[in-house]
Amino acid sequence: MTGLNRTHDPKLTSWLESAEDPNTDFPIQNLPICSFSTGESPDDANDAEVGFAIGDRVLSLARCLDAGLFDDLIDGDENGQAAFEVATADASVLGLFPPETLSALRGRLIDILESAAIKAKHGKKAKDSLLKQSDIKFLTPVVVTNYTDFYASLDHATTVGSMFRPDNPILPNYKHVPIGYHGRASSIVPSGTTIRRPSGQQSPPDDNPAAGPSFGPCKLLDYELEVGAVISRENALGEPISIAEAESHILGLCLVNDWSARDIQKWEYQPLGPFLAKNFATTVSPFIVTMEALRPFRCPGSPRGPQDPATLPYLTSQSNKDRGGFAITLEVTMRTAAMVKAGDKPIRVSRADFSRMYWTFAQMVTHHASGGCNLQAGDLLASGTVSGQTPDSRGCLLEATWAGIDPSNQKPRPRNAIEFPTGERRTFLQDGDEVVIRGSCHRDGFRSIGFGECSGTISG
Repeated sequence: MTGLNRTHDPKLTSWLESAEDPNTDFPIQNLPICSFSTGESPDDANDAEVGFAIGDRVLSLARCLDAGLFDDLIDGDENGQAAFEVATADASVLGLFPPETLSALRGRLIDILESAAIKAKHGKKAKDSLLKQSDIKFLTPVVVTNYTDFYASLDHATTVGSMFRPDNPILPNYKHVPIGYHGRASSIVPSGTTIRRPSGQQSPPDDNPAAGPSFGPCKLLDYELEVGAVISRENALGEPISIAEAESHILGLCLVNDWSARDIQKWEYQPLGPFLAKNFATTVSPFIVTMEALRPFRCPGSPRGPQDPATLPYLTSQSNKDRGGFAITLEVTMRTAAMVKAGDKPIRVSRADFSRMYWTFAQMVTHHASGGCNLQAGDLLASGTVSGQTPDSRGCLLEATWAGIDPSNQKPRPRNAIEFPTGERRTFLQDGDEVVIRGSCHRDGFRSIGFGECSGTISG
């Protein structure tokens, strides 16, 4: 592992008691970036602040700046002062800072939050800059400028492909090029937002194709378990990003749920791909876990099989092969409205391993810009559904309830419904269903860190 420093030391402790909880996602070794509102303004955008999550609190960047905790980092630089002031309300600006400034900022946050700091003057100032997470409203971690969704899990592509092409589930291009499509940035919403069931055209009934398509509310609503990469700095229009430089354009990772209307998608996706089936809502978690915080949890990119083609040179580098992946454990839990009313705990419906992704984020960034597309600070690149090889590791209901093709009639078998303690069953989402995505990183010899929650509840 490269790039480790004192901020990754598992022996580091904080004077904030909640940061020492062994179950917290946000120990002092994490410090993910977030954006929030204190509710002092009726317009969240005008009230937005940037902070860093630790334990059950958020350390406000603006309050730290006002308290002089970063004065020596700026060191009389008026441009640096101005940049910090802009960053206090727009987290994407942090990504424009030079890497050494971002690393110094993380180091300073450790300095003021570690156990020894409480005895010093800056420890008291930091204490006054903390806000309870229960007292604030989390926003999307950045104002997303553009959104691209990829299709990077071979396990997901294989399972979904087998539904429509049982004899040839993977198309010839898949193992040569990272597949993606441009999504809708305006409908990206923060965790906790209620998701309204979309309407759209749906295909004629299989047993009566002459009936023609219909229009109405989606009947086959689904979640998609994904991880997102937030772009930190732009490339000029027409200038590609090399695979060696790709990760320097990523600020960090967050959780994504790219809700999908499967019946609308079935009718509209050919020949140009998803449209109304995807553009109604995409939920993102409030927290960006930085690339520096993730260094102990890097791993090799998913190994290619002996029959797989080699990647083209522009997508190939030894560093990407050696440590292009991220060892992130992802989970999806669900509760029905009846379970929520009864106070029942949610059940886990999926547990997946992000290290299995066939394409890495470095390759996605490089390919995205290879034709000259200018990525911008604040852009979101999502991985596509993260799945494994077993039903309990599949990252959407389309896969998780799939029972295969009946060889006797070459038709899909009835789906395997997910059963809940209330006796309810689900093959797709119903109104009132609550979906929560979580992610965490664990490795012997290091403090475990997490990504918080990415949640949403369906309404009619």
